[in-house]
Amino acid sequence: MIAALVAGLLAGYGIAVPVGPVATYLVALTARTRLKIGACAALGVATADGLYALIAALGGSVLVPFIETITVPLRWVSALVLIALAVRSGAAAISGYRTRRSSTRAEEVPLSPVRAYLGMLGITMMNPMTVIYFAALVLGTRTTAAPSLVEQAVFVLAAFAASSSWQLLLAGGGALLGRTLTSSRGRLVTAMASSVLIVVLAAHLLVAAP
Repeated sequence: MIAALVAGLLAGYGIAVPVGPVATYLVALTARTRLKIGACAALGVATADGLYALIAALGGSVLVPFIETITVPLRWVSALVLIALAVRSGAAAISGYRTRRSSTRAEEVPLSPVRAYLGMLGITMMNPMTVIYFAALVLGTRTTAAPSLVEQAVFVLAAFAASSSWQLLLAGGGALLGRTLTSSRGRLVTAMASSVLIVVLAAHLLVAAP
């Protein structure tokens, strides 16, 4: 039981901690809106990690060959969606600055906590490397004795908890950043910098594609 708990925590942090375009967008989104929106978006990312951990624990060895066949198209879709979000965020920031309004107000009106949650859930679910990562961990640590359902449940819940704690930490950092940069110019600079970084990281996904 303890081994499954530790393995789940390490797996959750292992997939969540590396900074990528999703994490960058999460921080920027919270900085432009409010903590409630960012927290819901963070839980969307963690939910996707938990679902992939569940898939890997139940049948990772069976699904990995199928996932690997669609890795490239999923990576392209994920990168293009992130680039589109970056462009949209940058355009909203420029529009808000030109009209002397806070970009937070421009972003909060159409975006609800539910949409933030579902949006980040969908973006993260398009990352096929997550299920491959979890499946590799499960297969690499599996002994001759098959894990019990309780051990599998502990592994999945621990991975979800670890990912949730890290994503919420990122959202909290974005909220602090938003409070610090309260001027329209500060928010413009922050939004444009994050948009450029998201585009660069998303482009790296395409370059890394086989």
